[in-house]
Amino acid sequence: MKKFLYDLVMLIIGSFIFALAINLFAIPNELGEGGVTGITIIAYYLFQWAPSIVSFILNAILLVIGYKFLSRKTVIYTIIVICFLSIFLHFTESWAVLPNERIIAAVFGGVFAGVGIGLIIRVGGTTAGSTILAKIASKYLGWSVSYALLFFDLIVVGLSYFVIGFEALLLTVIMLYVGTKTMEFVIEGLNHKKAVTIISSEHDKIAEKVTYKMNRGVTVLSGYGYYTKERKDVLYIIISSQEIVKLKNYVKDIDQHAFITVHDVRDVFGEGFIDLSKS
Repeated sequence: MKKFLYDLVMLIIGSFIFALAINLFAIPNELGEGGVTGITIIAYYLFQWAPSIVSFILNAILLVIGYKFLSRKTVIYTIIVICFLSIFLHFTESWAVLPNERIIAAVFGGVFAGVGIGLIIRVGGTTAGSTILAKIASKYLGWSVSYALLFFDLIVVGLSYFVIGFEALLLTVIMLYVGTKTMEFVIEGLNHKKAVTIISSEHDKIAEKVTYKMNRGVTVLSGYGYYTKERKDVLYIIISSQEIVKLKNYVKDIDQHAFITVHDVRDVFGEGFIDLSKS
């Protein structure tokens, strides 16, 4: 229950911040947006239809179509977001911020949108619309949610050119990019993980250091050099970005001829990281 209440607060805050991105920065500066929100904004520019109502209708339709691709929890959370987003779009409709430059509006619009959507996705919800498509792409194609969302959003943004013009289109692309990077930061945080592969004749000593000094697990893989046919044990380790320097120093002290590769890791599930049952 405590976890649900925390998630609910994050969903509400995320919906509010995203609504501010639209009503404070995008619409007053005649910028576009991606996905259903972009279509909603275009409808407002062309017909003066209320974004709160159009957003609710379109998102509800897409949720009905795509609910089978989402978990029960995600569907419930998305319904909550759809309702609160429409409410906040309505109540913040008259709010105004007048930056001197549209580029500032684009940047801060992206930041607000990224924070809002990031908070929603982080606790397992979506803003429906293209976020549902991004979730499907992430689940079945292995795409990053943030970049899948950017891909689908750019399709709508491209079509908005005929309504908002070329300059506003470019600013909208900037807003989307800033939003994507901000959302990625909110979802993944500062503690990015790295996968490290180490090949060394002193693998036992290195593994001992990592296990007892860094308190990290080590997987030992069996391999051999193709040319020499010499059998070698390969260490595979998952650590945070901040621990890379410490690990390199340990390896250097033990074996200066060790071979090390470092890879970026987007998601790590399992003991010591993210509980797989909660992902």
